[in-house]
Amino acid sequence: MPEFDLKGRTAFVTGASSGLGRHFAKVLAGAGAAVAISARRVDKLQEVRAEIEQHGGRCTAVALDVTDEARIAPALDEAEAALGPIDILVNNAGMNVPGPSLDLAVADFDRIIATDLRAPFLLAREMGRRMIARKQRGRIVNIASIGSFRVLPGMTAYCIAKAGVAMMTQCLAREWVRYDITVNAICPGYIETELNDTWFNSEKGKEQIKSFTRRRLQQPEDLDGLLLLLASDASRAITGSVLTADDAQSL
Repeated sequence: MPEFDLKGRTAFVTGASSGLGRHFAKVLAGAGAAVAISARRVDKLQEVRAEIEQHGGRCTAVALDVTDEARIAPALDEAEAALGPIDILVNNAGMNVPGPSLDLAVADFDRIIATDLRAPFLLAREMGRRMIARKQRGRIVNIASIGSFRVLPGMTAYCIAKAGVAMMTQCLAREWVRYDITVNAICPGYIETELNDTWFNSEKGKEQIKSFTRRRLQQPEDLDGLLLLLASDASRAITGSVLTADDAQSL
C-alpha cells in the first residue's frame, strides 16, 4: 500500500543506540526513510548506522543527551544538514530507576522526569516549530507505556512521566492538527532491553513473566505495524491517539 511507503521521508529517532530505538531506526529505514539516529553513546550509534547502510539505507548518527535543552536544536540542524528536512520524530529515549517510592532519591526522580517527559516535550516542540514554519506535514510518535494508565510496581516516577507523555500527546495533537502534524503515542508492555534484562533474568523477574496473560515478554517486532502506521500517510486522520500494543499484559 503506497500510504505506508516512507521513501523520501526523513525520521529522527532518539535513544537509538540500543533496544527499541535501535529496532525502530532499522524498521523505518527498511520502509524507505532516511534515518537520523541519536543517543549519548556515539560508538553504539555508529554500529546501528553501519547496519542500516549495509542494507542500502541512508543514515546519520547524531550525539545527543536529550536532557540537554541547548543541544536539541543543534542536533536537529546536524541531522537535517545530512539528510534533509525531518518530517518524522520518534520520541523513544527513556530511563528508569526502579524501587519503592520511599527509597527514591530526589535526584533520580528529577532525572527520570527530565529524560522521560521533559525531553520528549522539548523535542516535539522544536520539531513542531520547524514543521509549521516549513508548512510541512509531520508525524510525531511518542513512545509511552502501559505505565501511562496503570500502576507498575516499583516504577512510580516512570509511570508519572509516561502518564504525562500520554497527556502531552493529546495536547500537542489538538494544537497542531490544523498544520497537518499528527501526534500519537504507542504504549508497549514489558519488552526485554538493557534497562530491565537483569531483572527479567532473575528468579523474581521470571515469576513476573509467568504472571502475564500470555506468560511471555513482548517482542520489539510486535510494535512494527503500529510504528509504520503512525509514521506514514496511512495515519493522516489519526492524531491524539494513545494506542496500546502490549501482548495483553495490561488485561
